[in-house]
Amino acid sequence: MKVYKGILRNRDYLSLSLFLLICVSLLISCGSRDKLGDQSKSEPQRKPRVALIMKSLANEFFKTMEEGARKHHIQNSEKYDLIVEGIKDELDINRQVQLVEMMMSRRVDAIVIAPADSKALVPVCKRAIDQGIVVINIDNKFDDEVLKQNNVKIPFVGPDNRKGAKMVGIYLAERLSPGDEVAVINGVPTAYNAIQRRLGFLDAINERGLKLVADENADWEMSRANQVVSALITEKPNIKGVFCANDSMALGAISALKSSGMLGKVMVVGFDNISAANELIQKGELLATADQHADLLAVYGIEYALKCLLENKTPDDMETPVDLIVKR
Repeated sequence: MKVYKGILRNRDYLSLSLFLLICVSLLISCGSRDKLGDQSKSEPQRKPRVALIMKSLANEFFKTMEEGARKHHIQNSEKYDLIVEGIKDELDINRQVQLVEMMMSRRVDAIVIAPADSKALVPVCKRAIDQGIVVINIDNKFDDEVLKQNNVKIPFVGPDNRKGAKMVGIYLAERLSPGDEVAVINGVPTAYNAIQRRLGFLDAINERGLKLVADENADWEMSRANQVVSALITEKPNIKGVFCANDSMALGAISALKSSGMLGKVMVVGFDNISAANELIQKGELLATADQHADLLAVYGIEYALKCLLENKTPDDMETPVDLIVKR
C-alpha cells in the first residue's frame, strides 16, 4: 500500500505540474497577442500616394512644375508619397491615357493631371474615379460638355487663362494704334487653355480696336511657331504685333523676326513666364507674358487632392493667380 500511495502522489504531482505549465503558457500567449495588438494599433496609417501626370517635360513650363512639386513633397514627405510622370510630346494623348491606366493599376490614391487634350482624357479619368481614385485637373481644364456626357465632376485647379491673355493683349494694344494689324499663334486647338487664351486676346484687341489679320496654330511648339511667323511676316508685311499662346512659341516667333530683321518692328507677347522668356523681356525683345506660376500650379493641385482625400468629398473648382510680367 505504501508503494501504491507513493505512485498516486507522484501522478498527482505530475498532473499539477502539467496543469500549471499549461496555464503559464496560455498567459504568455495572451500577453504576446495583446502586445501584437497594441503594436498594430500604434502603427501609422499608410501615406496616400499622389501621382502627378503632366504634358511635355521638354517644355520648361512643365519642368518648373515638376521641380515645384518635388520641392513641396520634400517639405511634406511625412504626409504623402509622390509619383511624377509626363509625356515627351504634347500631342501624345495615347501615352497620357496609358499613364493614367498605369496609375490605376498601381492603385494610387490621387491623380493630379495636366491633360494634353481637354476631351480625350476625360473617359480614362472617369474610370479612375470609379475605381476610387481622387482626380484633380490642373493647367488645362477639361471640357465641361464632355464632363457632363461622362456624368463626372472633376475639379479644376488653375488660372483664368482668358483673363491672363486679355491682360497681355491690353498691354500690347496700349503700345499700338487702333487699326494696327496683329496676329495670334495658337496652341493645340482642342486644348481648353489654348481656346481660352485665344478668346482673351480677341477680347483685348476688340476692346482696343486692333485688326486681326492672321489666326494660326503652332501646337505649342517653338519650331512650328518659327515657321508660321516666318511665313506670316512675308504674307502680312504691315503686321505690328503677335500674341503667342505660350512662351515656347513666343521664342520661336522672336527667332523668326530676328532672322528677317523685323525684331523691334513687330512686338511679341507670350504666356507662361518661363525663364528664357523672362530674360528676353528684360532685354526688351519680348514685350510681355503672363505668369501662371508653374512652380506652384502642381502644388495647388496636390494640396487640393490631399484635402479631398481627408474630407472624402469632391471640392469645387479653385482659381489660382495669373500675373502680367513686363520689363522691370
